[in-house]
Amino acid sequence: MIRNIINIDEEKCNGCGLCVDACHEGALKMIDGKAKLVSESYCDGLGDCLPECPTGAITIEKREAEAYDEELVKENMLKNKEKALEEPLACGCPSIQAKKINRRDDTRVESQMTSQVPLQSELNQWPCQIKLVPVKAPYLANAHLLIAADCTAYAYADLHNKFMKNKITLIGCPKLDSGDYSEKLTEILKNNDIKSITIVRMDVPCCGGIVNAVKQSLINSQKMIPWSIFTVTTDGRIIT
Repeated sequence: MIRNIINIDEEKCNGCGLCVDACHEGALKMIDGKAKLVSESYCDGLGDCLPECPTGAITIEKREAEAYDEELVKENMLKNKEKALEEPLACGCPSIQAKKINRRDDTRVESQMTSQVPLQSELNQWPCQIKLVPVKAPYLANAHLLIAADCTAYAYADLHNKFMKNKITLIGCPKLDSGDYSEKLTEILKNNDIKSITIVRMDVPCCGGIVNAVKQSLINSQKMIPWSIFTVTTDGRIIT
């Protein structure tokens, strides 16, 4: 039958998972870091997921599709509810899946004994939140930028020394912040002679939003700037 149904542009999808949370019928799932329509019969075509998408990757189109099956949706919602009771923090996005990280106490002691110099902050400016940083701040002149996901500072113990030192740090969370960072980053690149960009992200799909924003800002500003990406696991290891 011909009816309204959602369409997802995978090129625009940043993997934040917000649309999955907004779809109460369970028609969407995160697969390989992208939101996917997994069942046409679950999608009512009303588009509750549209306003949650920060990149505009979701649209509604009229095409041939399976009929919306309300009874099947109710069964699916009941299954999801039962699963949520068993795993309270389980959802479509790995960024909020609960797990315990076990640390070795002897490693902590050894680290404290070998560190002779008190640790100090390597933050070189304020503010540091992407949305709050002025696009023409004096400290952006000839700067080496570090663009980091919020959680990296907590997951990776040596972020200050390894990444923040001698850089201007901009932080953000594409899952919790509304909108897209690319517009702000484009203005920063256009108005300043930025020497390099280092991206530090978490190993969760929604952090792809920071990477995509930097890529888009480089395209928009038409500047050839050296850039690199490092990925931090939730237990504090660098894998990229």
